[in-house]
Amino acid sequence: MSDAQLEILASRAGLAVDWIDANGRPQKVVPAVLRNVLIGLGHPASTAQEIDASLLELQKVQQDRHLPPLLTSDVGVSVDLARFFKPETPCEIHLEDGSRMDLKLDSEAKLPGVVPVGYQQVHIDDQYFTLAVAPERCFSVGDAVDNPLPRAWGLSVQLYGLRRAGDGGFGDTQALEELARVAGERGADALAISPMHAMFSADTGRYSPYSPSSRLFLNSLYAAPGTILGERALRDAIDSAGLAAHFAQLEDLKLVDWPTAADAKQKLLQALYEGFVAGEHPLHPDFASFRHAGGDALENHCRFEAIQEMRAARGESLDWREWPEHWHDPRGAALGAFAQEYAERIGYFAFCQWLIHRCLERAQTAARGGGMGIGLIADLAVGADGGGSQAWSFQDELLASLTVGAPPDILNRSGQGWGISAFSPEGLIRNGFRAFIEMLRANFAHAGGLRIDHVMGLQRLWVIPNGSAPADGAYLYYPVDDLLRLLTLESHRHQAIVLGEDLGTVPDGLQEKLIARSILGMRVLLFEQNNTHFRPILDWPDNALATTSTHDLPTLNGWWHGRDIDWNARLGFVDANGEIEWRRYRQREREGLRSALSQDPQNFREESHEADQIVDAAVRYLGHTRAPLVLLPLEDALGIDEQANLPGTIDTHPNWSRRLPGNSEALLDGADAARRLELLACARLQAAERDQ
Repeated sequence: MSDAQLEILASRAGLAVDWIDANGRPQKVVPAVLRNVLIGLGHPASTAQEIDASLLELQKVQQDRHLPPLLTSDVGVSVDLARFFKPETPCEIHLEDGSRMDLKLDSEAKLPGVVPVGYQQVHIDDQYFTLAVAPERCFSVGDAVDNPLPRAWGLSVQLYGLRRAGDGGFGDTQALEELARVAGERGADALAISPMHAMFSADTGRYSPYSPSSRLFLNSLYAAPGTILGERALRDAIDSAGLAAHFAQLEDLKLVDWPTAADAKQKLLQALYEGFVAGEHPLHPDFASFRHAGGDALENHCRFEAIQEMRAARGESLDWREWPEHWHDPRGAALGAFAQEYAERIGYFAFCQWLIHRCLERAQTAARGGGMGIGLIADLAVGADGGGSQAWSFQDELLASLTVGAPPDILNRSGQGWGISAFSPEGLIRNGFRAFIEMLRANFAHAGGLRIDHVMGLQRLWVIPNGSAPADGAYLYYPVDDLLRLLTLESHRHQAIVLGEDLGTVPDGLQEKLIARSILGMRVLLFEQNNTHFRPILDWPDNALATTSTHDLPTLNGWWHGRDIDWNARLGFVDANGEIEWRRYRQREREGLRSALSQDPQNFREESHEADQIVDAAVRYLGHTRAPLVLLPLEDALGIDEQANLPGTIDTHPNWSRRLPGNSEALLDGADAARRLELLACARLQAAERDQ
């Protein structure tokens, strides 16, 4: 079998046969891995005959003169259609505003760049397609706060960690509303939250927000029903379900007991649904309107939830890839019959989605009403579980046979497998980027900003066949320019900023593309050093947000005290010699950070605990940078020493379960938080005056 033919097939399918690792060393994907990844992409490659057939099939697609459903372009730039049409061909453009443009292709068969921003319908030679015309850049922080040189600030929070009386054991949108109001009163322009994607209602033991069932819908457990249905309805439901004492017990815990708390919340939602549908309710029309607007996507998600619930009760697999064949097609006759039989359960899951959407809408309204220029910043996970709702609903657009991760590097010699599936580049193009656009709209809907986890995934992702080791994968390339144009267009339409989490190995050229689109990168204090020499304030860039830490890193207080090293040693991730060396290096890092912070004479003037002074000084330090936006994690505002998530662990560290001390309404009133927010607000004002 010819490896040359195999490599040609891989390249045409978008795989990188040769690549450069994090240490700058050239690598090559071995033939066996290429075959497995190609099969996962839908291109059989086990034999020479299969390779030839797959190559022929790809060639037909790539040479097809029939237009794809959607093309993208930048405003003011002509679109090359020479592959599809002859020069001077007349064309009709039906614009979103109802008007029409009559044009013709130029002498090079290009569509003139006079089509306005938006999704415009083009008719040429009996062919129709959508032209998505993007503005030059995304809606920016400057746009949001009405300042061409913004020096804004905000907080970031793990939503589940918030507290309020009656929350049932984890944070919800009412606690989020309360925090948004008090943060806005203190001058914050943004409140970034952990992902709220839909999880698995039938499997409450799965709660990592970055491994969702669907990124199109929301986690209904976060709903605060009383804010929508009224406190009386909420009390009646709690009483009828006998949940009052149980909720009180769960609220006293320091960690979220996810399975128990989720089961209790679902009992509450069920009781509320029964009361809602039993009689006339003034919100019935709104619920009906929501279901109608949700269309097939909402219906399919709710059917999926109902099937999983039924199979869980029978002790059967919840993974749709192991369901009977007749349930694999969301639009098949078998699903229609199921929907009729289980209409009540499907209605319940639709009710839950309606409730959480209305609750999140309220929270964003509260944030903006409290004076925030941006408001909530939603978090978009890099993928969804291959056995979940989104992968089932969009089987031609998601790669359910491949998982996403990272290749081996100096920090993780085995590589990483994240257990989630990503989009199929070919499937996206084939379907007019439908799933990607719908996902963006769903996540922009009730937010003033969107953080894109692992933004490098817009250009390439490390994909691994299910069941294979992380090292046995390959980089898959995506139509990055199309995706960025669609992201820019949706940002513009929703008047929401975009943040790209670009920590790690960034492929060549991507950062320049992000900067040109006004997509902010991320700069984390703990990483902004060169061998313990921390970056001076004025050397921080003005095209990235600044933050002290992230959910995957130690808090600043925890870093100072080596809590991350403690955990790694306790769990056996580092041997005794490695631990000693790590602690020695951390001491040099501490000295380097203190040296950088000491450049400001206002730091370390007070007699107080050293770690408290370091956190205070670090907050001021970031505030004085040229970053358009500084996000301070609530854990650092409070001086907490434990981190939200320890990568590489599942149940040996309490990931995604830590609750914050005190109710959200009063969380910023404590001396430490109040002082740090005042330091940050003042530093931002001083930075603005300096840079004007």
